[in-house]
Order: sequence, then C-alpha cells, then structure tokens
Amino acid sequence: MPTLPDDDEWLALERRAIGDRIRVTRLRQNRTQESVFLAAEVSRSAYQAVEAGTADARITTLLKIARVLGVHVTDLLHG
Repeated sequence: MPTLPDDDEWLALERRAIGDRIRVTRLRQNRTQESVFLAAEVSRSAYQAVEAGTADARITTLLKIARVLGVHVTDLLHG
C-alpha cells in the first residue's frame, strides 16, 4: 500500500494542476472567470482560489464548475 510523502508539497502541486485544467478548459471555451463562477453559483473568491490552486476545493464546488464547463469532474481531476 502506498504511503504519503513526509511533506504536503504534492498536495499543492495537485491543487495547481486541477486549477490549470479548469483554466485551460475555460479559456478554450472563450469564457471569463466571471461567467463561470456566476453560472456555477460559487463566490468569486472561491472560484479564483480553486483556479489558482491556492485552496482546497469542496467536491460540490468542483462538480458545479465541471457542470458549467460541460465536462465530467474527473476531467478536471485527472490530466
């Protein structure tokens, strides 16, 4: 069974990767952050933190963002 690394740097890297996938998907659709967070009914600050990879995202938030972007949530979680 795999064990966790001694530090949490891997978590920060994963959060940034998820945020990057959200940003790339949004930009490919020529959408603004505002159009996505308003449609997803999440706060501006929560959306920006998720896209920047600076905060833990609730699964509900990720599901809403995925729905608005028209992708499955796993597309955001796995690159």
